[in-house]
Amino acid sequence: MNHSKNNRAVFETWPIPKALAEFAVPMIFGQLIILIYNLADTFFIGRTNNPLMVAGVSLLLPVFNISISFANLFGIGGGTLISRLIGAGRDNEAKRVSSFSFYMTIISAGMFSLFMFVFMDSILRVLGASDNTLIFAEQYTFCVIVIGAIPTILSMTMSSILRSTGYAKEAGFGVSMGGLINIFLDPLFMFVILPKGYEVLGAGIATMLSNVIICAYFLYVILFRLKGNSALSLSLKKILPSRKNVYSVFYVGVPAAISVFLFDLTYIVIDKLASGYGDIPLAAIGIVLKAERLPLNIGIGICQGMMPIAAYNYSSGNFNRMREVVRFSRIAGLIFGFVSVLMYEIFASYIMRIFIADVQTIELGTHFLRARALATPFMFMCFHLVNFFQAVGHGGKALILGASRWVVFNIPLLFVMNYVFGMYGIVWTQVVADIMMVIMSLIVYNQFTQKFSSQKGLTI
Repeated sequence: MNHSKNNRAVFETWPIPKALAEFAVPMIFGQLIILIYNLADTFFIGRTNNPLMVAGVSLLLPVFNISISFANLFGIGGGTLISRLIGAGRDNEAKRVSSFSFYMTIISAGMFSLFMFVFMDSILRVLGASDNTLIFAEQYTFCVIVIGAIPTILSMTMSSILRSTGYAKEAGFGVSMGGLINIFLDPLFMFVILPKGYEVLGAGIATMLSNVIICAYFLYVILFRLKGNSALSLSLKKILPSRKNVYSVFYVGVPAAISVFLFDLTYIVIDKLASGYGDIPLAAIGIVLKAERLPLNIGIGICQGMMPIAAYNYSSGNFNRMREVVRFSRIAGLIFGFVSVLMYEIFASYIMRIFIADVQTIELGTHFLRARALATPFMFMCFHLVNFFQAVGHGGKALILGASRWVVFNIPLLFVMNYVFGMYGIVWTQVVADIMMVIMSLIVYNQFTQKFSSQKGLTI
């Protein structure tokens, strides 16, 4: 059965602001809920006023981000291809790609879970866990990653492929529902069900259960609510798309996964360098790395709203519409980014106080947050340009930009600025690196658009 006419209208005829809002608003709301439930663990653990617990949980952020890289491999790699296939009228092949992405996610998530179970202690030590924080990091990792890897990663993949076919509201609702459930379960397990001293374990159980519920919801939507009415399938009979499209999934998905992995590697380097200054600075930067994500997550939601529309119209040949959605989403993201910088500069100390009452942690974190917030509009531009190339199937350019941001600029600068300026050098690295990266990204983007416009007779 062909993709629904109503969904095609969103891609083809709706006004750009309305079409982008149809995709982006549910994803922004979902991203905010993801942020809130990620912050909820830090918030409730911070109520113990124990910086060691906060530091222990903060160490897992890089590991959790690796799980996102697996979801990006098949969620973005498969999802953007699904949008392009629908745009080309190839719904049956889109179903094969969705099924392939689903089962490959299960396999990769299972392997990641097993790897973390075997090497958990060694990995946490490498990430900077001390004798004081290791036990808390272990408790959280076992629940969220070892037990929860498959439902967590599978949920993110299913959200992406739902969004790729125009079902952004269902994708956003599922993510939001899971986040709200986690916020409810956190205090229940931390302060009611489990005894004092096991707050981190309680937070881990709550997060794992919420991800299981999200996964069950997405399975219900795809298998029952949308059965036969979308270009999605989880059938084992349709698990193998054409060799060309398997390649296309990995051609876009691998760069998307590598970008997240390198983003994650940067967090690992930050944690490792910060741990050399003691547990208090590590706790402060751990809170900051989560608190700074509000505008970033909203920017990601805008990019996620842009990608399916750009991918569909690129494939269907409506290049003017592709150009307009790219421009409009860029302007919207930059406006929000600059407003966010102003808000963080004013309210940084109040934000830190939400998470912890320790005076030294608040003081350090306030300075750290104000510095890192300056990078917000530049970070959005980096993500937006990479996501554009992912949407139109140019995984090579996405890989070059995504990898260069971390390997060429961010990670080397972390070591240099830490050596020269100490802990504050670590904090200021983001804005310096992203300004350099935006310049490089715009050069690559302009070269692509000039060549593209000369071939298609357009101005992008």
